[in-house]
Amino acid sequence: MAANNRRMSGKKGAQVGSGGQRRKGLEGRGPTPPAEMRKGHKKNRVANAKAKQAVRRTTPRGRGGKSTSELVVGRNPVVEALRGGVPASTLYVQQFIDNDERVREALQLAAERGGINLMEAPRPELDRMTNGLNHQGLVLQVPPYEYAHPEDLTGAAADAGEDPLIVALDGVTDPRNLGAVVRSVSAFGGHGVLVPERRAAGMTAGAWKTSAGTAARTPVARATNLTRALEAYKKAGLVVVGLAADGEAEVGDLQALDGPVVIVVGSEGKGLSRLVGETCDVRVRIPMPGGAESLNAGVAAGIVLYEAAGRRR
Repeated sequence: MAANNRRMSGKKGAQVGSGGQRRKGLEGRGPTPPAEMRKGHKKNRVANAKAKQAVRRTTPRGRGGKSTSELVVGRNPVVEALRGGVPASTLYVQQFIDNDERVREALQLAAERGGINLMEAPRPELDRMTNGLNHQGLVLQVPPYEYAHPEDLTGAAADAGEDPLIVALDGVTDPRNLGAVVRSVSAFGGHGVLVPERRAAGMTAGAWKTSAGTAARTPVARATNLTRALEAYKKAGLVVVGLAADGEAEVGDLQALDGPVVIVVGSEGKGLSRLVGETCDVRVRIPMPGGAESLNAGVAAGIVLYEAAGRRR
């Protein structure tokens, strides 16, 4: 009995417990991440090597006639781009990232879509890739957009046995306006959108998102010189119609919308440039009884396209 007491003598009073801290160790950590994101896995090492090569490939270059790849940076923008169907080639995820809801949703959306590479990269690599932007551990690479040639738009109309219905944008620099125009062209049976190569919005992730997926089936052509491209359309038999607040005719009275036509929309602030305005066969105005001074490019194009579609039924 004495020996037993000696063994018990080391315990004095109540024993100190874990205070519930051990419960955290029993909590689930969510679904098992893909092999590419598991540290030490062979696919993880391969993905890291590819990420470093991709960083070197995505170094910004000078603008040219062909679109370059684009990076969508940050957790919310990446998730929104994936939700909106923006084309993507690679989703970069920072090593040891806090796995919150947005990260999990981004991984899930990328996996469900298929064809998107998942690559884990250390933070310094992502910092370098994004030029120090606040990427929050998520970077989505959007592949270069393949612009059509201006002649492809009239060719598509000929293949369908229809009169060309094209919208050209002059000085429109907001990608969301471009996306809205693409969506309207698709909705009203148009054959494509023409944009100049310089000082104009291109098919960025923002334009893709605003187009609501219609950019996948409505071509966007890029012209080195917009005026020359419009002159070529005129020689091919198309009527070039410019939208202007001081146009000599109203849209509802324009018979040219019945046949092959190019509708030229200028910027909201400056309208049509001088050379483009002089190239137009006719300039028309949209009556606005409410007194608004101007409409943005997406709304203006939609109104004229609706009028044209009604005449072509």
